[in-house]
Amino acid sequence: MLFARSKRSTADTLPSKPKSQSREWANSLLFAVVVATLIRWSAVEAYVIPSESMEHTLLVGDYLFVSKLHYGPITPQTPLQLPLTHQTVPVLGFKSYSDLIQLPTYRFPGFSSVQRNDVIVFHVPHEQQRPADLRTHLIKRCIAVAGDTLEIRQGQVFVNGRPGSIGGAPQTTYFMAVASPNDEVRQALHDQQVVDYTQPDGLPTATTDPETGKMGYVISCPASVAAFFRRQPYVQALTVTGGTLPENTLFPDAADFHVSGAVSAVPRRWQLDSYGPLPVPKKGQTIRLTPANAAVYYKIVSQYEHNQDITWKNGMMQQHGRPLTQYTMKQNYYFMMGDNRHNSEDSRFWGFVPEDHIVGKAVLVWLSLDPYADFLHKVRWSRLFHPVS
Repeated sequence: MLFARSKRSTADTLPSKPKSQSREWANSLLFAVVVATLIRWSAVEAYVIPSESMEHTLLVGDYLFVSKLHYGPITPQTPLQLPLTHQTVPVLGFKSYSDLIQLPTYRFPGFSSVQRNDVIVFHVPHEQQRPADLRTHLIKRCIAVAGDTLEIRQGQVFVNGRPGSIGGAPQTTYFMAVASPNDEVRQALHDQQVVDYTQPDGLPTATTDPETGKMGYVISCPASVAAFFRRQPYVQALTVTGGTLPENTLFPDAADFHVSGAVSAVPRRWQLDSYGPLPVPKKGQTIRLTPANAAVYYKIVSQYEHNQDITWKNGMMQQHGRPLTQYTMKQNYYFMMGDNRHNSEDSRFWGFVPEDHIVGKAVLVWLSLDPYADFLHKVRWSRLFHPVS
C-alpha cells in the first residue's frame, strides 16, 4: 500500500516531455492567427482603394485602416468566413449562397454613431444572392443620416433644406475645350493631379465634344482645379458633362437596382446633379405607402428587413397577396455618395444603406502607391499616415 502511493507520487513529479520546436511554432502561429482574426473582426481592418469614385479624398492605390470600434463591430452572419464565389460554393458542398448557415447579427456598442461626412465602408446593398457579410465592400461618404431629407440642386447638396457642408473636395466632370491639345495642356493636367485611370499613362487623352465638335479633354476635378483651368489662355470653354442618364436609371425610379425590374409607378426623372428631395428613413418611423412613394421603400420592406412574401405589383407592394399600405422601419438608413460625383455608383443608383450593412469608418491612409509612377516614385510619401476627412 505504501509502495503504491510512493510509486504514484513519484510518477506525478516526473517532468513533462518538452514540446518539439515545430509544435511550438505551430502553437505560436495558431495564436497569432486567432489574435489577428479577432482584431480584424472587432477593431481595425485594412483595405485598398481600387477605383476613382472617392477622388481626391481617396486615391487609387491608397491603403487605409478602417475602424470598426467607431460604430461597433458586428457579429458574422455566416460562421464560414471564406472568400466564396459561385465556383467555390459547390465545392464546399453547398448548392448556392442561400444554403450557407446564416445567423442573426448583433452589433456591439461603438463609441460614436454615423455622422454626416463620415467616410464609411459598407456591404454593397444590391448583391442579394450573397449573405450581407460576404458581399463586396464599398467605400463612400455619408451625405445624409436617418431622418434627414436630401436634395441636390445644380450639383449643390442640400440637407433639410439647407446647403450641406460636404467634406473632402467633391469632383465634377467637365469637357475642357482647348485651342490645341499639346504638351503644355498635358503637363497642366499632370500638375493639377487630373487623372484618367483608363489610360496607360493615367492622363486624359484629347477627344472631340460630340455636341460642339470642338477638341478638348473630359476631366474630373474639384472646383478649385476647374477655376484654375478657366483662367488659362489655352482653355476656350469648361462645361459640365456626364450628369444626364437614361430614364429609370436612378433610384427610386429604378426601385430594385440590379435585382429585379421593378420601377416606380410615378417616375421622378431625377439626374445626378438634380436629385430629390428624398427623405432618409429612420428606425421607428411609420410610412404610409402609396403608388407615389412605394418604390422608395420597396428594397427596405422586401429585402433589408427580412419580411416574408413581399411582392411588387402595379407599382405597389403586396404581402401575402394583399396590398401593403403602411410600414414601420426596423432600423436606420443612410444615403452615401462618392466624392467623384459623376463617376460614382452610389445611393443615387441603388438607394439607402441599412445600418446593419455598415462595416466601419475610414480613419487613416497608411500607405499610398501611384499605379502610374516608376519604381523610384511609386510611393506617394505625402499621403503616408494621412487622416481621412
